[in-house]
Amino acid sequence: MKAPARRAILRQSSPLPVWASILWRVVAVLGLVGIAIGVHWFDRDGLRDNYDGAVSFIDVIYFTMISITTTGYGDIAPVTERARLFDALIVSPIRVFVVLLFIGTTYQFVLRRSWERWRMALLQEKLTGHIVVAGFGKTGSEAVDELIARGEDARAIVVIDPLAANIDAAQKLGCIVLQADATRDATLNDVCVTRARAMIVATGRDDTSILVTLTARHLAPDLTISVIVKAEDNEFPARAAGATTVINPVSFAGLLLAGSCKGPHIADYLLDLASIGGPVALAERPVAPHEVGQPLSSITTGLGLRVYRGDGKLRFDSPEAQCLQRGDMIVEVVTR
Repeated sequence: MKAPARRAILRQSSPLPVWASILWRVVAVLGLVGIAIGVHWFDRDGLRDNYDGAVSFIDVIYFTMISITTTGYGDIAPVTERARLFDALIVSPIRVFVVLLFIGTTYQFVLRRSWERWRMALLQEKLTGHIVVAGFGKTGSEAVDELIARGEDARAIVVIDPLAANIDAAQKLGCIVLQADATRDATLNDVCVTRARAMIVATGRDDTSILVTLTARHLAPDLTISVIVKAEDNEFPARAAGATTVINPVSFAGLLLAGSCKGPHIADYLLDLASIGGPVALAERPVAPHEVGQPLSSITTGLGLRVYRGDGKLRFDSPEAQCLQRGDMIVEVVTR
């Protein structure tokens, strides 16, 4: 079930470099301290120096800093009501803001990166037998929804996408996410593609999808890779790049339209086979030991349609399909 929609929030990455981000925080702290020093100086008559009785500008700086840092030695103290009110209502909030700015800076530039690296290392240790999805647009998100609907654990699905909005949507489903470029070796290594069970490539651009496929095949020679391409003439380059399965939605839609002309229920049945919502489904499995030597028509788990033997494919009515062999893969229609 999809998470309920919520109001979108406009976000933009900070255009400031790291040094500028730190600089403005330092300026903010100095500005707050400067305000406190200025007011204490103009109201220095409300302060009492228990050491020499005179409050100089150095004394004001000293008193302001020990007040903001909550040190409070007691050698200089506010004695008038106005000075005490200023310390209570102005200096105390300044103290809180200064502390928050320092804590925020420490978290953003030190603790957060260490924390994220530690969490990523923990996730990578557990990543094995997972499904990598490169691209979480319309097609990629529907593929993930279908996988989850078919019983796949969302925590076993890793989504890669360069867009923050798509990453947020995938994270809401419970998937592991990585906002990055899937064409890079480092990105696919980060998601442990060599230990993945399968990969779905749906980046929205044929050239990008082919490059992602080529990169993944280079890193994981035995990985099952399914790619979607929009142009028919890109199907061959996708297969040459190492795709196990190439899907062209335009061609598939054309097949459904052509089939519907022969009978109004053909397209409906094909959709039932493809979707988790239908009463029947296509399934693929290796031949069972007790089925070896038997014809495809004798299987009891479903209606046998095709046998894949080596690099060849056998029809259900072919003579070779009348004797199943070890290593055969059976494609069958099963009930939900």
